[in-house]
Amino acid sequence: MERAEGLSPSGLSLAWRVMRRNALTFTGFVLVAALVLMALLAPVLAPYPGDAFSDVHPDQQLLRPSWQHPLGTDELGRDMLSRILFGARISLGVGVIAIGLALLIGVPLGLIAGFAGGFLDELIMRVTDIFLSFPSLLLATAIAAMLGPNLTNAMIAIALSWWPWYTRLIRGQAVSLRERGFVEAARSVGVSPFKIITRHILPNALSPVIVQASMDFGSIILTSSSLSFLGLGAQPPQPEWGLLVSIGRNFFLSSWWYVTFPGLAVFLTVLAFNLVGDGLREILDPKTREL
Repeated sequence: MERAEGLSPSGLSLAWRVMRRNALTFTGFVLVAALVLMALLAPVLAPYPGDAFSDVHPDQQLLRPSWQHPLGTDELGRDMLSRILFGARISLGVGVIAIGLALLIGVPLGLIAGFAGGFLDELIMRVTDIFLSFPSLLLATAIAAMLGPNLTNAMIAIALSWWPWYTRLIRGQAVSLRERGFVEAARSVGVSPFKIITRHILPNALSPVIVQASMDFGSIILTSSSLSFLGLGAQPPQPEWGLLVSIGRNFFLSSWWYVTFPGLAVFLTVLAFNLVGDGLREILDPKTREL
């Protein structure tokens, strides 16, 4: 039976060689690790944890960056560094949940379409094409507007606009794998279609899905920030990065730090996950390796 390459000792060794040889990939993994730690340790790292939620300080409005407030303060006197640190929790959480929901919808549909073929394949792929005919950000914006402006609805909207990409991707993998010898052998001994899909096709089709999800993670965070910027995602006083940029643009000419630092956080997060995605593609796809 053929198996997808996992993170065995040899796989970890390969990953380390790829990161050691490619400085950009290594930088991406370091940035992602730093972002995750920043999110997990936000209550410890934030100099003013209460400022991320309900605390306000009217006497400290829009202070410039200083030792006391390294990234300045907002219009309510809240420390921007603390809010950005807690905002990392929101942004990464949105990415994980939205990607997870998209995979839960897209992967099973793609496996069913690719393995079953015929009318069921045609039906699923035509519905997929309908969703793909709309730009993902435009579709997410429309769905979020219909559901109502809050972070939960924004995550649902993003997932509903992203699942077709995974359906199309894994359907192609399933079509290729269903004619392979190990699948035919499983059929010949009476293995049920469900077990063939879950035990033989899915493990061997996951590599490109993992790579695509890692590269989409940054785009989904950017989409979430865009929805919050438009007022369709996170709502005050949540310290979501896109919302901070949206509010901060009103003070940009006099308080440049309000927009700049949340914007940099979004930029670095998207860049980091794109670099990680490129690295994972090299690690998991033998065709792209130059070892």
